[in-house]
Amino acid sequence: MNTNVIEIQKADIDQKHQRVFEKLNLNISKGEFVYLIGDTGSGKSSLLKSLYAEIKISSGKMIIADTDLKNIKRKQIAKFRRKLGIVFQDFQLLTDRSIFENLKFVLKATGWREKEKIKNRISEVLESVNLNNIKDKMPYELSGGEQQRAAIARALLNNPQIILADEPTGNLDPEKSDKIIKLLKEISLNGTTVLIATHDYLIIKKHKARTIKCINKGIVEIDSNTI
Repeated sequence: MNTNVIEIQKADIDQKHQRVFEKLNLNISKGEFVYLIGDTGSGKSSLLKSLYAEIKISSGKMIIADTDLKNIKRKQIAKFRRKLGIVFQDFQLLTDRSIFENLKFVLKATGWREKEKIKNRISEVLESVNLNNIKDKMPYELSGGEQQRAAIARALLNNPQIILADEPTGNLDPEKSDKIIKLLKEISLNGTTVLIATHDYLIIKKHKARTIKCINKGIVEIDSNTI
């Protein structure tokens, strides 16, 4: 039985007419927790963008959450992205509304209509990231760590198969970074695949997991002890 939720075979990925990856192969299973590292310009962001269909592969095979991204049509992308949760370094919370309204906005945009179900789902995800009492606060009233947890709650709203996190600890101090990684590891233990692009090698050494590196237009497996 194939348990891969990310399956890439011999994929070429181009951005701005530059070949970023050539004949790329990568498999990641359901519930895996994986770090993605690499030097600046090595392709980490391009790979993440290809995984959420911002960049289309030029050739090869890319199956993400049972969706063939080689042949996906533009009108299918929004529905596909409901299978993903995306977490950014700068949180990207809407600053003109409360955390509850931030999460409600996402649910309504992805087809939720019933007020009670929306309210209950928001309560569930906030509780899962230990933010039970902040739903009525504005983003600027929260610490950086709380804002990132709110962003993770937002990513969890539609029960994604995969969370893609792009430098999720980049704006946080070591203690808050530690808590965010622990939270993402807990999420993976519940069956959601987590892929984290990061430069934070101290975190990798402390919270060891499978680590892959973008290098020479490909990906290699790295022993975290050698970083």
